[in-house]
Amino acid sequence: MSGNVPASTRTLRVLTFLATQPGPVPMERIASAVGLPRSSTYHLLRAMIDEGFVVHLPEEKRYGLGVAAFEIGSAYLRHDPLERLARPLLVQLVHEVGQTAHLGVLHGRELVYLLKEQPPRPVTLVTDVGVRLPATLTASGRALLAELPPAQVRALFPSAESFVRRTDHGPQSLSQLRRILADEKRQGFAVEDSFITPGMASVASAAVDHAGHPVAAISVTFRTDTVPPADRPHLAHKIRQAAKALTRRLHG
Repeated sequence: MSGNVPASTRTLRVLTFLATQPGPVPMERIASAVGLPRSSTYHLLRAMIDEGFVVHLPEEKRYGLGVAAFEIGSAYLRHDPLERLARPLLVQLVHEVGQTAHLGVLHGRELVYLLKEQPPRPVTLVTDVGVRLPATLTASGRALLAELPPAQVRALFPSAESFVRRTDHGPQSLSQLRRILADEKRQGFAVEDSFITPGMASVASAAVDHAGHPVAAISVTFRTDTVPPADRPHLAHKIRQAAKALTRRLHG
């Protein structure tokens, strides 16, 4: 049993090092950071790739965090602390805008809803606590994907088969998704209009942790005829304020 401890320690050091980097890095930098020979680092990275904790970019000869590492971080934050930190912000947001608000997190290629706060007279929605929807089709999912390194987005959506369509809307390729994410990252919020349910729209913004990694998204969902396009920038501003407040509570 004790013989496994050094290997476990090295694995954790690799994960910790990669988590502090702005993007994928060459193997030589990883070996230097964890104090391992090149050959040992290679074998350790191969094992971590097989388990999904590291992704290899062969064209760039670099390594970055894999989906499994991101999911573990998200799983930790999905528990009570995150929900208790976010709920008062959602309650206040609903009071201000009069629409249904959600808290969602990424789980692989899906968006999972953790919280839902409603106004006194809510509309019926498919977005309920525990519901999973394709991340590329939801405003919350894309707000979170826009904050991920490009390599992680590519690892999540490696082929056309990775994309799902519920209506006639939504990206169907990695290049389409990247263009949408770039636009939404620049404006600071994501918008979904009839991607999930015809006649329903959502606006979302992401909260990040101290390392700048996306933790959760706050969104507001509404009937398209109740919020004219001219009023949506004001709605987006309120949602961004709530997401920034959650970022501060997460020490982001």
